[in-house]
Amino acid sequence: MDGLINANPLAKRLFTVYKPILKPKINIFAGIIIDLLYGFILAGIFLLLFKSLPGDNGLVKGLSFAGLLWFCRVIMAVLSNWMMYSIPIKSLLYSLFTGLGEMLVIGIIYGLFLTPWS
Repeated sequence: MDGLINANPLAKRLFTVYKPILKPKINIFAGIIIDLLYGFILAGIFLLLFKSLPGDNGLVKGLSFAGLLWFCRVIMAVLSNWMMYSIPIKSLLYSLFTGLGEMLVIGIIYGLFLTPWS
């Protein structure tokens, strides 16, 4: 999903501000490992929080978890970047809304397919 979000023509244009600090080559293997670990850790957190998340079914609980993730991961990062760096607002808004989409997908998948063991 990160490739779709960060490597499309719009993202490339909006993220030119990062060009001076971009690595010339991305380590795809490391990215895959990090994403897998991140996914398993988030799945574990979702299962730990499952009973305390608002909602009567897994889907609603997944959407609740997505909102929590969006706030803690995306909104906080975008606000920090806005305060510390000279990044165009369009780039920050792109990160904010694509982050929302990504967190919703994660939350929906977790909500539909993960339930805690009894």
